[in-house]
Amino acid sequence: MSILVQESVRRTLFRMAFPMLAGTFAMNAYSLTDAWFISRLGTPALAAVGFIFPVTMLLTLLAAGIGTGVTALMSHALGRHDHAGAAKLTTQGLALTCVVTALISAAGWLWIAPVFRWLGADAAIMPLISGYMSIWYLGALTMALPMLGNGILISAGDSRGASFLMIFGTLLNAVLNPLFIFGCLGLPEMGIRGSALATVIAQASSTLMLFVRLRRRHRLLALERWPLRDWLGAFGRILGFAIPSTLSMALMPLSAAALTWILSRFGNEAVAASGAAGRIEMFAFVIPMALGISLNPFVSQNYGAGRLDRIREARTLAGGFAVLYGGAVAVAFFLAAPWLAAAFSDDSAVTVVLTSYIRIICFGYGMMEVHRYCSMILTGLHRPASSMALNLVRVAGLLVPLSLLGAHFWGVTGVFVGRLAADLTSGGIGLAWVARALRAEARAAADAGPAGDGRPRMDF
Repeated sequence: MSILVQESVRRTLFRMAFPMLAGTFAMNAYSLTDAWFISRLGTPALAAVGFIFPVTMLLTLLAAGIGTGVTALMSHALGRHDHAGAAKLTTQGLALTCVVTALISAAGWLWIAPVFRWLGADAAIMPLISGYMSIWYLGALTMALPMLGNGILISAGDSRGASFLMIFGTLLNAVLNPLFIFGCLGLPEMGIRGSALATVIAQASSTLMLFVRLRRRHRLLALERWPLRDWLGAFGRILGFAIPSTLSMALMPLSAAALTWILSRFGNEAVAASGAAGRIEMFAFVIPMALGISLNPFVSQNYGAGRLDRIREARTLAGGFAVLYGGAVAVAFFLAAPWLAAAFSDDSAVTVVLTSYIRIICFGYGMMEVHRYCSMILTGLHRPASSMALNLVRVAGLLVPLSLLGAHFWGVTGVFVGRLAADLTSGGIGLAWVARALRAEARAAADAGPAGDGRPRMDF
């Protein structure tokens, strides 16, 4: 991986990003495929998906947060040519993911009704939500492990393998969805519950293939016995990096939950439109997301090499790309909004709200991605607490207050305007925050000189 600190910044970033493009497309297609097939069941089912999405995203991102800690430490071990240590950390990280996921899934299964009532779900769609989540929670472990495993593969230089597993799971999910939802080939018609079962089976298959690849190709699964103190020590080191990263990423579904709660005041049609729009707009971020996945290891390795100049260049390139790409997507989405809305619902009330959502919020996509890149750069600089604070500013300081303010004065349209203002403002704040962090690192490097202990330095 020394190439990350040697070749040109532009070539390195896009060479890393390209193999992940198909994978990120596939990863986003998971939820879009589910939403499209479920939309054939009518507005109540689509509204149920709108309530479900923030909750399922929360558990997925919790697993991704643990993955951040595992991959950071595992990559550090590989950089020291300590393959045995990397395999040990990988194995212990997978075990920690299993423990955390099991605990959260059990709690979530027991609290399905209270959680979704708090989000604003009414009695008409609660049976749909309960049917879906009862299956989803039972298979949640298969959702969490691929999130961690893909990060490990990327850190090991196997972005093609990570992309292949993402694509395989998406294709299998797309095949199984109509079979289980509508009852094809002699299978019983399961409705929305069939979508949950299809996703669980597809992810379980990907997980099995992931384990085989980690064990046989990369030798990153160590089937050994370690003392309890080794397990606890590893868990502590992983969580020391993972907790702020997890909290930072958890703010994304919490912001979606906040918007769902605000929109629930305007009826199920508004929630249904928001849920569908959330899946449509995810495709606006497929290409930028592939670059973002590459940004984390790039920044981290160049930070270790003391190449702050390359990190600054990467920030400029990534930010410029996000703004230009976001602008192009905004124009395309604005023009195509009516057709996109019609593809997801034939309910006129839903399509009106959905069209409005797309046409307003799309103009913040570029700066929203700038904010996301800035958060990744801060994490790569071993400042996960700063990354979390930056995301907290966007959600608690901007998104929720501005959306509530917009709802009060302009109704549903005001909610969307508030989201747009939050995205534009948070992107600017992110750029200023990263610039400040880089100046601080430059001063610290000048004061400390070349000496160091090689350990990740964190800001908490």
